[in-house]
Amino acid sequence: MQNKLMTAQDAIARFVHDGDCIAFGGFSTNRRAYGLVREVIRQKKKDLTVESGSAGGDIDMLIGAGCVKVMNISYIANSGFTMVCRRFREAVEQGTLPVEDYSLDVQTIAYHGAALGLPYVPVKNMLGSDLETVWGISEEERKKYPKLPAKKFAVADDPFHPGSKLCLVPTPQIDVALVHVQKASPDGTCRIEGARFQDEDIAIAAKHTIVSCEELVTDEEMHADPNANTLPGLCVDAVVHLPWGAHPSQCYGYYDYDPKAMLAYDKASRTQESFDAWLAESLGADHEGYLQTIGEEHLDSLKVDPALGYVPGLKRK
Repeated sequence: MQNKLMTAQDAIARFVHDGDCIAFGGFSTNRRAYGLVREVIRQKKKDLTVESGSAGGDIDMLIGAGCVKVMNISYIANSGFTMVCRRFREAVEQGTLPVEDYSLDVQTIAYHGAALGLPYVPVKNMLGSDLETVWGISEEERKKYPKLPAKKFAVADDPFHPGSKLCLVPTPQIDVALVHVQKASPDGTCRIEGARFQDEDIAIAAKHTIVSCEELVTDEEMHADPNANTLPGLCVDAVVHLPWGAHPSQCYGYYDYDPKAMLAYDKASRTQESFDAWLAESLGADHEGYLQTIGEEHLDSLKVDPALGYVPGLKRK
């Protein structure tokens, strides 16, 4: 069996290139691949096309760090802390970041279509709404961005129901998927516990998939209970052992989200200057360096009660 273990530095350097289309797993403050995102920032990757259904502070960090050229999203917030991520909002308001807006259900359907190898998916959603009539990126402007489809979508007659219309949504051409999971083995077999969100689909659709994991277990252990596994090794190009790799978001069964870090980011990201200062102080030279800025005692306070799945009494605001 092929051993796909790599450091975060090696995985990002090998598979993520300037100008790539990158898709991200997780959901807002849930199991986001923050550890891998920080390494993208450390390596100063740029001109990225970003795909993320419900995005969070990790994508906002990429925007603030100057890594993102254009985005397809449906939502970006650190829910409960920042209702619209601040580096994203300022970039959109200033016209420096082109963004296309899809509904959350349509975008995840498109990811599933990409995993199936389909060029587009027919849906009813968005028809009759501003998501149909108001485009974030015009057809003419799209010519500047080779990773974007030529159109946001096309409206066509339903061939099976005369008089009915369909919205034909192009599926993304994903170069790299970044996903954080609970368990993985050296051959790339992965196990996601709890909600899976769009992670399976983007991992299958992408040309390359990098997975970070809380626990690294043996291939034999993963193969002993195949029904519990989420992704086979053939979908994964690199496995990176990164305990606390989703911090400050939560990782089901392991740790809760970090209100202290979320609130600190909300404050720091209000201006580019304060964001730059925060990033320089908190990024760390590597993942271990980042964890040292958080502190072992504080991290221990975020470990969930196994019987409850969350931290009882955690001060969440």
